[in-house]
Amino acid sequence: MFKDLLSPQNTFIYGVLLCGIFLVQSLWGHWKTKRELKRYKGMLSDKLDLDSKQSQEINKERAVLKQENENLRMQVARLNERPDNKMQRELEILARAEKQMVITAPGFAPAWEMAKATALGQLENEERGQSFPQKIFRKLIGSGSSQSNVALPESAAAAAKNGEAAASIA
Repeated sequence: MFKDLLSPQNTFIYGVLLCGIFLVQSLWGHWKTKRELKRYKGMLSDKLDLDSKQSQEINKERAVLKQENENLRMQVARLNERPDNKMQRELEILARAEKQMVITAPGFAPAWEMAKATALGQLENEERGQSFPQKIFRKLIGSGSSQSNVALPESAAAAAKNGEAAASIA
């Protein structure tokens, strides 16, 4: 019986069966890998579609913001052309120049012109949105004089008024 199992004909059949089993396993693995690759390709194409849509939305939003920025820049330029705004702008330039002259005062005429040019450059940079707007802080904080729009606590404002009143009485 054992000799019949190991006969050349049976060993050939065993080899063919074993080859068939390996063939089925390899085909199964190939199909499984092929399905997984197809799934990954689908996922990749979905992700690329989502990324392209997101990129298009960002580009549209950037274009809208560029247009809005340009409109605001044009509006600022138009508002600066009004006579009262021209006067305020000139006053701001002179105030900045005066501030710089207080710091550096040896030769007045050339220093004054340099200070005016520097102040004008700063103001133009602010209008283009390239520097921090000092004008806003000057309006919020005040120019240093005793104005009523200075942001002080009530007790400090009352003490300041009482101090001024006491100084004028004495």
